[in-house]
Amino acid sequence: MTGSVVLIHLAGAVALLLWATRMVRTGVERAYGDVLRRKLRGTLRNPLLAVAAGGALAIAFQSATAVSLLVGSFAGSGIVTGAAGLVAVLGADLGSAFVVKLLSFDLSLLVPIALFVGTTIFLATERRAWRQFGRILVGVGLLILSLRLIGEASEPLRESGILPVVVNYLAADPVTAFLIAAVATWLFHSSVAFILLIVALAARGLVPAELGIVMVLGANLGGGLIAAMLSRTMSPPSRVVPLGNLTIRAIGALLALAGIVWLHPPLELLGASVPLQIVHAHIVFNVALVIAGIPFAGLVARTIERLLAYAAPPVPVTLEDKDTNALDPEALGTPSRALANVTRAVVGVCETIEVMLKNIMELYEEPDRARMAALAALDDRVDRRHAAIKLYLARITTGQMNDDEARRTQELLGACVKLEQVGDIIVRNMLVHVGKKLDRGLNFTPEGWRELLNLHAAVVANARLAFNVLISRDTETALQLVREKDRLRDVERATSRSHFERLREGTPRSVETSSLHLDTIRDLKQINSLLASIAYPVLEERGMLGGTRLKAAE
Repeated sequence: MTGSVVLIHLAGAVALLLWATRMVRTGVERAYGDVLRRKLRGTLRNPLLAVAAGGALAIAFQSATAVSLLVGSFAGSGIVTGAAGLVAVLGADLGSAFVVKLLSFDLSLLVPIALFVGTTIFLATERRAWRQFGRILVGVGLLILSLRLIGEASEPLRESGILPVVVNYLAADPVTAFLIAAVATWLFHSSVAFILLIVALAARGLVPAELGIVMVLGANLGGGLIAAMLSRTMSPPSRVVPLGNLTIRAIGALLALAGIVWLHPPLELLGASVPLQIVHAHIVFNVALVIAGIPFAGLVARTIERLLAYAAPPVPVTLEDKDTNALDPEALGTPSRALANVTRAVVGVCETIEVMLKNIMELYEEPDRARMAALAALDDRVDRRHAAIKLYLARITTGQMNDDEARRTQELLGACVKLEQVGDIIVRNMLVHVGKKLDRGLNFTPEGWRELLNLHAAVVANARLAFNVLISRDTETALQLVREKDRLRDVERATSRSHFERLREGTPRSVETSSLHLDTIRDLKQINSLLASIAYPVLEERGMLGGTRLKAAE
């Protein structure tokens, strides 16, 4: 096998590794993301719980970077302090280290099982949660398969005359190896994937233990760099956690690198084989960072906050500036260009509605006057954008429109009206419920609150489907959205039935919060109906909607 063919096989195996990691992460985010985020928010005030929660979330998401950005957004919103968020991210990095350990075992038997069960579940049901669970299983199967393919693809490299030269050079120059690993991890956008690659190569005898550990240290630095780079467009408070994590990881990695270069510790203590030594060194390093990082998290967070305060704030862009840029008057004479501009503007409305929809349940859980006012201000933004879009659509030259453009005009106008109505329900109804809950000091029963969270999570998921339908006009997505509307109706009925059962049992908190509970269910159901109706024009155009119901599948 020629060298180019070996590299092609290795590149394909690495690509499968990255894709499988992404499949698992996105599956978990779509199915359980909202619930996991709420659980994380509730544990960040206790350092030990924060470490545990961050680690668990990293294992679920297969990504410490996702946890870093998530916790950073919490810090930016004032939900948690930068120090508490930093502790959680250190725990997330430790969790990702345990993922590497788990995947270093011989799990080859899981490949056919995970692929078969995952594919069966995905194809056998239309329920979103089950389909995403199937997606996760398929991702796990492909992840394990990719590791085996990497090992098989790298086997011919043992006979290579060039590889020993490269390995010997890197072993003699640990600083270069460290930097190459950091850059490669940043390019991979996954420290887990890069470290698994190093372990797979070490298992074939291609990477010695000391070089592998040096590259693992570089990968830890690169992993911190990923979140820091991705957060560069976020607000300064939101960047404290990713930058603080990068600072701690950089200091720790450089100190560990110096220790390996100068002290040459006995690596045999870490395991009997080279792959085990590399994996265990990765875990030990992250455990040490957690232990050393907790006492210094506050100092690091405050230092980063001061440094960010010195940076010049970006020039604020007003809402009117954004609307003017999107709704270009010069495009009014060309309907296709004008409708593309309107689509961009409607995407902005969708993003604002999603933010409002996510934050309203957080306010139910922790009512706060300042954040309530901020949410109401978002509705004002939606109203202004709705008015601007409606006026712009009215000014498009209709004489030059074809039938498709005329239909798209009505579709965008109808969608914008529905989004504006969703914003009104959130602010004029649900935000009022939050105020009552705050004023009266009310709390839902654990069962009732869990039911509301599940209903809300389903509505948020349907909102994303609706936004995708609006942009892509994909028939399958539109069908899924309408079917999910029917399923949510069943969930709503079950939730109401459970609530009335608690009322009959005389549960005090159920009696106190009955009105709030039922009104919230009604509001969420109404929001979901408005969002589902965004799919109707797509289905009507394709003759798949009869009256108000889907036509029976032929």
